[in-house]
Amino acid sequence: MINPSFPLLILLLLCLNTGLYQAYAQPVQRTVYFVQPEYLWYKGSIIYNVDIDAFKDSDGDGVGDFQGIIKKLDYLEWLGIDAIWLAPFQPSPMQDNGYDVSDYYGINPLFGDGGDFSEFMYEAEKRGIRVITDLVINHTSKEHPWFQQARRDKSSEYRDWYVWSEERPADWNKGMVFPGVQEETWTYDEKAGAYYFHRFYKFQPDLNMRNPEVRAEISRIIGYWLRMGVDGFRLDAVPFILEDPFSDLEDPEHDFGLLTDIRSLVQWRKGDAIILGEANVLPEENQKYFGDEANGMHLMFNFFANQHLFYALATTELQPLKSSLEETRDIPKVAQWAHFLRNHDELDLGRLTEEQRNKVYEAFGPNENMQLYNRGIRRRLAPMLGNRKQLEMAYSLLFSLPGTPVIRYGDEIGMGDDLSLEQREAVRTPMQWSDEKNAGFSRADSTIRPVIDSGPYAYQQVNVAAQKRDPNSLLNWTARIIRLRKENPEIGLGDWEILDVGSPDVLAIQYQGEGRSLIVLHNFSPAPKQIQLKGNFDTDEMINLLTDDEANKFKKGKRQITINGFGYQWYRIQNDE
Repeated sequence: MINPSFPLLILLLLCLNTGLYQAYAQPVQRTVYFVQPEYLWYKGSIIYNVDIDAFKDSDGDGVGDFQGIIKKLDYLEWLGIDAIWLAPFQPSPMQDNGYDVSDYYGINPLFGDGGDFSEFMYEAEKRGIRVITDLVINHTSKEHPWFQQARRDKSSEYRDWYVWSEERPADWNKGMVFPGVQEETWTYDEKAGAYYFHRFYKFQPDLNMRNPEVRAEISRIIGYWLRMGVDGFRLDAVPFILEDPFSDLEDPEHDFGLLTDIRSLVQWRKGDAIILGEANVLPEENQKYFGDEANGMHLMFNFFANQHLFYALATTELQPLKSSLEETRDIPKVAQWAHFLRNHDELDLGRLTEEQRNKVYEAFGPNENMQLYNRGIRRRLAPMLGNRKQLEMAYSLLFSLPGTPVIRYGDEIGMGDDLSLEQREAVRTPMQWSDEKNAGFSRADSTIRPVIDSGPYAYQQVNVAAQKRDPNSLLNWTARIIRLRKENPEIGLGDWEILDVGSPDVLAIQYQGEGRSLIVLHNFSPAPKQIQLKGNFDTDEMINLLTDDEANKFKKGKRQITINGFGYQWYRIQNDE
């Protein structure tokens, strides 16, 4: 005889397995299971940022697509990539590289359809590559049906999904994200008969996060893409999502409870999914965004250290960089910094002093057309640094900083920029795969953005195919340094300290964890420097991990090391025990 409660038990188990349990039994406070840091996948991963439209075109229309990325997954696996961060791929008028979303649940037809996305997710998972997608919820496109209904009808349910004012606010031209290009943050809409708020461009109206219906819709969006298999989200413009637009725009109030809700939802639906936050904030604000072990972001871009890193590259003055690393040290154990050199936006220098910023401009962006928004530089890394030795040193440093490295597509081959393009489009040119037509990106007569076909960074000279054949190429060097990073997991998991080595031009960091110890040295000067390690290293053997040369093993008592100009060294400390 079957127990009458048995079917109910089966139904409950099915609901738990499919996520339906959450819809019918919302707990007052969700439980987030703690995982030891060594088991958190993002602690030891290499993240690769891809603009789908510029990566690989499979159908000859001049625009990159999901089938194109699928064709290049083997390349990314060979390179050593663990996770792909995709720029927005939802339907969009594409006035801001897809960050003006017009449908949160679809696929932009330029990139393919749901079947193409599903196949891409399968092929990535088959290779052990995770997928992180951009989550753009601060604003929508002006063309989104929600906004179109809101502006047409004051009684529409969507009217309060956006932020309106009958009168023009006094701070209508304050708090602009794009100064020098953007003219206002409150724009009058004739059809609506009111002003709408937008931190970004006027075609990107801000959503009203105070509206519980908007928050519920965001939960549905997050839940949908998690069910589609993504492994997390790069949360765009986090401080603006949390702010109250009716507070002081220069010093707004923030609702961090929303961040807690997003974190809880993500981990409730998929336990190992993550949030990678874009929050360019001061160190004293970090704790609010990371929260404790369970209610903030898992990863956050370290903009503060990044800006001081470029100051160090420009001047060889390391103390501000050292201070920035120390100031951003204290974060929850399960959290992690995401370190980067360049990304899809401008190099933001807004946290530097005016004097510091001008020194970086002088070194890396001396011409006005290289600068943007009165705060940054719109160039790729290779043309900014200009030489292979410093480029290698910078990337060696990136892969040895305490955190998770994030690299931009094309930087592994030293791609250049196109300053004839507007604003941030300069660093969004098509990937250079070969010396064939359109850099092997597309067989079309014209592409979504022109390929770089002249100068030292032209695709005929800088491309994947040529560099894969050259064992001394930047591409093969990058693949080797990625493998080296993975062979030293204490960088992401262990404790670290900055060492005094007697030279103001050399940054030395020691990592210790799981019974292992590593020292990484980077010389920011073009001249050779001699350093001396201070500590109990006279009882150990130091093995140079960058060479098999027996002469590069330092035995007991030999602690003086000479580092070449723009040199870098990785040493394993081998205990005698």
